[in-house]
Amino acid sequence: MAIKNVRYHISLYVIVPVIFAGIAFLSAVLTFQLTVLAHKSDGDPGARIYLLALALATGAYVCGLVVIRLIVVPVKHFIDKASEMPVIASQDKERYRRKQVDEIKHFAQVFERVEDVLSKLDARQLFPELIGDSRVMRALLRRVTQVAPTDTTVLILGESGTGKELVATSIFDNSRRKHQPFIKLNCVAIPPELLESELFGHEKGAFTGAAGRKPGKFELADGGTIFLDEIGDMPLNVQAKILRVLQEKEFDRVGGTRTVKVDVRIICATNKNLEKMVAEGTFREDLYYRINVFALRLPPLRERKEDIPLLVERFLTRISEKASISADALQTLIGHDWPGNVRELQNTIERAVVLSEGGEIGPRHLPEGMTGALERHREPPAADGRGSIDDQLREIEKSMIIDALRRTHGIQVRAAELMGINQRSLWHRIKKYGIDATAFRAGDK
Repeated sequence: MAIKNVRYHISLYVIVPVIFAGIAFLSAVLTFQLTVLAHKSDGDPGARIYLLALALATGAYVCGLVVIRLIVVPVKHFIDKASEMPVIASQDKERYRRKQVDEIKHFAQVFERVEDVLSKLDARQLFPELIGDSRVMRALLRRVTQVAPTDTTVLILGESGTGKELVATSIFDNSRRKHQPFIKLNCVAIPPELLESELFGHEKGAFTGAAGRKPGKFELADGGTIFLDEIGDMPLNVQAKILRVLQEKEFDRVGGTRTVKVDVRIICATNKNLEKMVAEGTFREDLYYRINVFALRLPPLRERKEDIPLLVERFLTRISEKASISADALQTLIGHDWPGNVRELQNTIERAVVLSEGGEIGPRHLPEGMTGALERHREPPAADGRGSIDDQLREIEKSMIIDALRRTHGIQVRAAELMGINQRSLWHRIKKYGIDATAFRAGDK
């Protein structure tokens, strides 16, 4: 008969507390027994107590070594390996090796960087079309991750060109309905008198030209998702029917008498201020509260300028394999306010690629109104400006930090808020690039 090799796996969350609880329990029991013996014996129990204390201390020390072997050593090995990775390594690594940095503090810093890198990788994997590593974008992507698997109605707010349709598509692609229809409708693109028929369909003879029954967008989206872009421009009479679909999941075709039942998830988007429109009476208050279940605000590009290099790289990759961009041109793009947001940036890059004939894009290939921003954000890279993309990105990041410190007079808390990063992250970058933050308080730079 074969003997089975049975192995039991016990969590460290159980082992470690049990070890220390056992030591405490054993100490209490032995202390009680020694006290009883001391009362019964006429001799001095001191020697036995000292021996017992030494034995308990030795046992606790051994248990400590076991814990270190099981937990601390693997963690330290992970920290050492992670610290060697270029994406995580920093200038405080050498200080740590010289024991000038507290070990626990170093562990916490490395774990923070690892978490930061993993969050970026997770966002890139789930939402490859949504480009951005800035804090505001990662916060947005976390909220998208939360709402996507549900059937909750989503309201996407943001200026024109910020990528509201991309976010809606990402929500659909990561939802339970991703294998069902995804119908998109821009409420501005349809004339107001035809919008009701476009959404809900019509019966034959409902109006002049209605030669037959036509299903509307809601019928086509049954079981799936419908995206209503620019819902703030929807006429009031159509808003009432949308409210009925949200509340009752039913509607009537134009000219029809039979109620149509649908199961549709609704995602809306607008660049309008709906609260102000409700106050002015141009948007139904009850509909506003029905669609504003889970709101996502897309930041304008001027609030996440650290994402511009990533966006430029993506656009260049899509447009031309040979095209590149100089550090000066990239800094010029970062200095622009981008009223048209990501869409304007994409159009600018496409135009620049044409003007540069697929070569290196320089400031002369950019619109005339942008070149003035170069001097405000200039912190030149290498003399020839032809370093690797990593070198150029480092120079751009450094120039952004210098510009933020200059604009906030060296106040790091305000500079961090301006850049959309936390203060600790800014402090690490200041140390990394050897920037003297105090010089900006005197207005020297």
